[in-house]
Amino acid sequence: MKQANNEIRIATRESKLALWQAEHVQARLQALHPELEVSLVPMTTKGDQMLDSPLSRIGGKGLFVKELERALLDGRADIAVHSMKDVPAHFPDGLHLPVILERGDPFDAFVSNNYSSLDDLPESARLGTASLRRQCQVLNHRPDLQIGLLRGNVQTRLAKLDDDQFDAIILACAGLKRLHLDERIRSAMPPELSLPAIGQGAMGIECRADDAATLARIQPLHHEETALCVSAERAVNARLGGNCTLPLAGYATLNNGQLDLQARMGYPDGHLLLHCSHSDRADQAKDLGTHAANDLLAQGADAILKAMDLPVPV
Repeated sequence: MKQANNEIRIATRESKLALWQAEHVQARLQALHPELEVSLVPMTTKGDQMLDSPLSRIGGKGLFVKELERALLDGRADIAVHSMKDVPAHFPDGLHLPVILERGDPFDAFVSNNYSSLDDLPESARLGTASLRRQCQVLNHRPDLQIGLLRGNVQTRLAKLDDDQFDAIILACAGLKRLHLDERIRSAMPPELSLPAIGQGAMGIECRADDAATLARIQPLHHEETALCVSAERAVNARLGGNCTLPLAGYATLNNGQLDLQARMGYPDGHLLLHCSHSDRADQAKDLGTHAANDLLAQGADAILKAMDLPVPV
């Protein structure tokens, strides 16, 4: 299906949060280009359908983007809007991600109907999460907690909490805020306790690499500061194998031309948590991320990868 000269079609997942993100980009593009017709192409991905298994067992977060990428490659859509924390380190031939929007709240949200924070939970409380990153950090701090699998969209996860399947759950602050569910956040989890996921809070736009017209239209949405930070974070993951479901956290900030990057990796049961912190010039973002990953490998990240039956980078 060929793109018309005056339109952009946005591939998106059908969850409320994904639709909010696509509609946000749609509105901004229409404001920039009033003559442009911007439409949505909603679809359900395998990651949305397979909710009874951890993502780490069924192919990782890349399951959320593969169908969208297929729509780009076969011409059914012109761009795809992603949560950057779901985007694998590498892209299919013919596609790239040239635009990263300004980051929203990057931190994790502690959500509970009865308790105000992680430390407020009673002994052996039930905590819901689908993230090995969150799990390893939480269990390192509170090894007594009982971690339960929590998959599904934001509304489904909140419903399980409200149905008393869990004493608390952990979600992303950005997603709750974008859905106007701020009141469900009992407390934002400090990075010392739960360092964010790589790319958390940021959205990216993927398109065909040879589509110069679309690139020109979306380029004004690019936020360079966010892109530099996310580039450093993603370089950590790329060096460690590019798996989006690793028990790996990475968060960078830009201050007066200097990138400050923290990275953390641990065993899923939380018994050991590795941490590093490095800084460099903003134009060295990827090298900074690679350096942080090498630091984690020197501390024992290779043993964590082996324990998870994942390839160890050389």
